[in-house]
Amino acid sequence: MDGLVIERSAKPHPTLPDVYTLGECLTESYPSGFEGPETTRSVVVLYYGSFFRLARSGDDFDWEGELYETLTHELQHHLESLAADDALVDMDYAADENYKRYEGEPFDPFFFRHGLPADGWLRVEDEFFLEAPWPVPGIPVHLEWAGRTYEVDAPAPGADVAFLTIDDGVHGAPAALHVVLVARRGWLDTLRSLIRPRPADVLELDVAARPA
Repeated sequence: MDGLVIERSAKPHPTLPDVYTLGECLTESYPSGFEGPETTRSVVVLYYGSFFRLARSGDDFDWEGELYETLTHELQHHLESLAADDALVDMDYAADENYKRYEGEPFDPFFFRHGLPADGWLRVEDEFFLEAPWPVPGIPVHLEWAGRTYEVDAPAPGADVAFLTIDDGVHGAPAALHVVLVARRGWLDTLRSLIRPRPADVLELDVAARPA
């Protein structure tokens, strides 16, 4: 690490309101015959303006906690650069696409695949996603959470992807659980999508789970 830079300005998201970049890890690799930590150097940049604007949005803004989380996040970026590991870059991409989903903007419907594996689920920040094939009509979708099995009803097929957000029925659920149904496509539909791509048809529903 070559140092820490504090930028007075804020760095807002280019399209999403009230979303700011708090910090960045700027990394440069220097060619060397000895592949070691000394060949990759980084500078962490903190945007004071971004912290300030987020702090004004509520009285419960934890400056110390947010600083610690941002610094450790950027240090992890540096360590992953040493290991040529893109896991955190993928996570940042998934989080950004999830923000777009909440804001009603076009988003990559498969962003959750860039999340971190967690007991059969994929975690994006504090939300969990479970991908499942679209079942035949009348058959519920089964899922497991904290050692218990649940089921949710699936909508009738039609869309390409369906985000089923479980808002009730799961004991000890985190901030958000989502079951993502992906429609089965035959080889002909796959070929057509490659020749003439189109935006995916996405359905979003709130559902309740029940013990299975």
